[in-house]
Amino acid sequence: MVLVSGKEVSNKIKDEIAVEVEKLKKNGRKIPHLAAVLVGEDGASRTYVNAKVKACERVGFGSSLVKLDSNISEADLLVEIEKLNNDTEVDGFIVQLPLPKHIDEQKVTEAIAPEKDVDGFHPVSLGKMLLDIPSFLPATPYGITEMLKHYNIPTEGKHCVVIGRSHIVGSPMSVLMARNSYPGNCTVTLTHSKTQNLAEITKAADILIVAIGKPEFITADMVKEGATVIDVGIHRIEDSSKKSGYRLLGDVNFDEVAPKCAFISPVPGGVGPMTIASLLKNTLLAVQLRD
Repeated sequence: MVLVSGKEVSNKIKDEIAVEVEKLKKNGRKIPHLAAVLVGEDGASRTYVNAKVKACERVGFGSSLVKLDSNISEADLLVEIEKLNNDTEVDGFIVQLPLPKHIDEQKVTEAIAPEKDVDGFHPVSLGKMLLDIPSFLPATPYGITEMLKHYNIPTEGKHCVVIGRSHIVGSPMSVLMARNSYPGNCTVTLTHSKTQNLAEITKAADILIVAIGKPEFITADMVKEGATVIDVGIHRIEDSSKKSGYRLLGDVNFDEVAPKCAFISPVPGGVGPMTIASLLKNTLLAVQLRD
């Protein structure tokens, strides 16, 4: 069993990006700048945004954080987005999700200029992905493909089962795994909450990508011997024995499932770090596409 370490892969990608930034500096070119919009004080979102800022510092990017009150109106948030769209210093930006319930997330996503959509959620980005036109791939699926590539995990002709059909992970992941390239060329089954006989389907998977949002949902009896399992889920579970007061679990019961796998990603340290690395790659791409 090989542990698929997103931490290891993301560090390699950051090192490569840092080299590219040094080249830009030497040639007197603009240094990439990534901005983040944080609405409210959600603890997990704040931690995540702070990690993005640190990652920018590590690779030599410029970064900025727009902090907004949780009761900001949708109209005022859209004004802030338009400012970032028009700011020539900012090459790409993300609006951290989830947003407060009174704000329409889809409207906000569509307000981001496609050429600055480094999260890869805009309809233009998703459309280009479907047509295999170079653009920004959704950060988490992009990160997963980079992990598969780094570990030389075979994908051609394999049966890939994706659990979860969100626009952020599941749906784009199914597209990327079916495309005519590496990683890809899989036969893909996209499953979700209405899928019947789910365990039968997952047990037929050579590659199982789990983004269902339920702690330790996947157990050993749902996975075949020698499978590759990528766990996208992350859950904070209260645990008084831990200094932090909580422990992190994925959507996969790791201790049960790992012995059956050829490759498996852990939680934490698996997919999570790759999402940030992908954002950095997309921001660098934004500069390259503009030039």
